[in-house]
Amino acid sequence: MEGVEVKEKDVCVKMLAAPINPSDLNRIEGVYPVRPPLPAVGGYEGVGEVLSVGSAVKHLSPGDWVIPSPPSSGMWQTYTVKEEGVWHKISKDSPVEYAATITVNPLTSLRMLQDFVTLNSGDCIVQNGATSIVGQCIIQLARLRGIHSINIIRDRAGSDEAKEMLKRLGADEVFTESQLEVKNIKDLLTNLPEPALGFNCVGGNSASLVLKFLRHGGTMVTYGGMSKKPITVSTSSFIFKDLSLRGFWLQKLMNPDKVNESRNMIDHLLCLAREGKLKYEMELVSFDDFQSALDKSLGKLGSQPKQVLKF
Repeated sequence: MEGVEVKEKDVCVKMLAAPINPSDLNRIEGVYPVRPPLPAVGGYEGVGEVLSVGSAVKHLSPGDWVIPSPPSSGMWQTYTVKEEGVWHKISKDSPVEYAATITVNPLTSLRMLQDFVTLNSGDCIVQNGATSIVGQCIIQLARLRGIHSINIIRDRAGSDEAKEMLKRLGADEVFTESQLEVKNIKDLLTNLPEPALGFNCVGGNSASLVLKFLRHGGTMVTYGGMSKKPITVSTSSFIFKDLSLRGFWLQKLMNPDKVNESRNMIDHLLCLAREGKLKYEMELVSFDDFQSALDKSLGKLGSQPKQVLKF
């Protein structure tokens, strides 16, 4: 691409790392609700180092590490130029792969734990898709608050290893979907309270399993639909259990009036990552090897860690 003029309010950033998220692929496919004007460069989050600034830029200097907050398109390139207001300065002590991935999945986890139900220490949540980055973050963020977690994963090769990994992160219970094919699912809850809040990113039968765990008056929040199957809810779940179904889309919380709140949350999450209290699986891949990372992200090579392009 041709070089871009750095105007007086602009900041030129040399990208250091950027992940491949499912929503990035959805944008390329044209099925995501928010689409950048074409022609466009992919990538919606990442971390970079300020290379140069315009004459009217006040709060950033060359050498600073920055992330786009709210997330902004065009992160899959070696250099990008955007107005100062797009960028949020972060600590250079942050691990580069966590800085690159903090603004979408971990922030989603934190907001969902806070925004729907008031949870106290000793309470419990249930979720499917527990091996996803959002799922891994929910387990750890809940545990830090003394909140228990029940986790549902797919039946697949390596499920025993996945269970062990989630237990190491702090999961109280981990079940495969087939283990939950019992008459009374709540008999599996030994010393845990019935969950007040559930998270669904799969849909189909997996979402129904989350609903079965919820206590009377519980809430299930849907933030994805990886199975591409609809959520089916029994009439009795609404009438006799008084369950609530909600949806979460991070984009809705990226309004200008929410920027400072989100940035404070991001700083908190990065602090946890630096302290080793927030971890998730990633693979750093050279930008030159993007085709391999793309294939892994598309599922062509089976289950793979989050792919993070390193520039």
